[in-house]
Amino acid sequence: MEARVKERTAMLARANEHLQLDIARRKKTEDELQTTLDRLQQVMGGIIQAMATTLETRDPYTAGHQRRVADLAYAIAAEMGLSEDELLGIRTAGALHDLGKISVPAEILSKPSRLIETEFCLIQRHCQVGYEILQEIGFPWPVAQTVLQHHERMDCSGYPQGLSGDDILLEARVLSVADVVEAMASHRPYRPSLGIDKALQEISKNRGKLYDPEVVDACLKLFTTESFEFSE
Repeated sequence: MEARVKERTAMLARANEHLQLDIARRKKTEDELQTTLDRLQQVMGGIIQAMATTLETRDPYTAGHQRRVADLAYAIAAEMGLSEDELLGIRTAGALHDLGKISVPAEILSKPSRLIETEFCLIQRHCQVGYEILQEIGFPWPVAQTVLQHHERMDCSGYPQGLSGDDILLEARVLSVADVVEAMASHRPYRPSLGIDKALQEISKNRGKLYDPEVVDACLKLFTTESFEFSE
């Protein structure tokens, strides 16, 4: 009986040893996978920043525009209670939303007067060009579609597809409000800054017509009660 107990105890000890080794191997594998994931995220972040910076070197008048739009879009989405994953997707789309302007001649981007119709048509193409650049990248979020739709409007008066209402991605509806507010509040080659008050009046006046009401309400709250400010 005693021999059997000793044998059983030894078997249990060996089994426990194997279990501990298996746990250690799994832990090592998980740590290695997490390290690889962290590195990939850093690389992706670097690529996104490089793409954004490439555009800004051609268009100094909108330097920082994409970053500020991304910051505001992220804050609006957070105010609306979107998930952390959705927030990351919106920030990424915001950081790249004007990437398609890389196809627009620099003299049009920096023109100090109003654009003529043919020039404006070239500018409008930037949504489609940005989509075409980004659609082959395996983002875990609908970044390319968001970039394509960020100039769509709730009443179908936007471009390039003339979408309306819920046919427009929520991410694009958030981005469109952030884009309008930042653009109006900033200097442009053809006009000085209109100021944040004018920008908020624009989205308030067209709440539900051009812009998603929930998005507008979240944006207004950020500036009126949460003291949101654009960083330089």
